[in-house]
Parts: sequence; structure tokens; C-alpha cells
Amino acid sequence: MRAGSQRTGFTLIELLIVVVIIGILSAFAIPKFAVTKEKSYLATMKSDLRNLVTVQEGYLAEAQTYYAGAVPGAGFTYRPSTGATVTIVSATGSGWQATASFTGTAKTCAIYYGNVGALAPANVNGEPKCT
Repeated sequence: MRAGSQRTGFTLIELLIVVVIIGILSAFAIPKFAVTKEKSYLATMKSDLRNLVTVQEGYLAEAQTYYAGAVPGAGFTYRPSTGATVTIVSATGSGWQATASFTGTAKTCAIYYGNVGALAPANVNGEPKCT
């Protein structure tokens, strides 16, 4: 080094330490983010099933029976959220059962309403439950 000149910048060791610290922090953040996404998927499925209760009650008031067709369906105003799939498993004049799934997760949610049997994992009438 010449007299009077100074070196500026970071050494290779300093840059390596910063990269290692960022790697350690991301090792904690990425799994936490995945858990948060999973929770949002479950919340979306539960919300869709709760909305289905409202639409089914409106359909019952007009048709005197619960809707038992495909979702979405002609004459049935219910539309699940983007990425969600809702399936009505069974429906009669006294009750119905439905499941919900979401792309990006293997978990599913279920609900039953009225005078029908429970649909696992739902175990309380009218309350959505997820696996």
C-alpha cells in the first residue's frame, strides 16, 4: 500500500458474515410465512362454508328444500373464493353437508347444517371445522 492512500469498501470476510446472518434470519422467516399462508387458506375455507349457510337458508326459503347441485350452479347465487372448491356432499329438505378445499394445502374443512348426520371433521351443527 502506498503512503497516504486508504482502502475503502468491505472485506470478503465482512461480506461473508453478512450473507450468513441473512441466511440464518431467512431460515426462521420462511417457515413462519408458510404457516401464515396455511392459516389464511383455512380462514378462507371456513368463511366460504359460513357464507354457504346464508345462501342455503335463502334457497330453502324460496324452494322449500336445500340446494344439492354443483357449486357454482345455475340458479344458485353462491360463489366460493378464488382458489377454493366447495362441494355439497348431500342435501335434503331438513339439512345438508358440505366440504371445502383450497389449492395450495392438503387440509380440508367440513360443515353440516340442520337435521343430518355429522360430517368429519365437523362435530358441531353449523360450525365449520378443518383437519
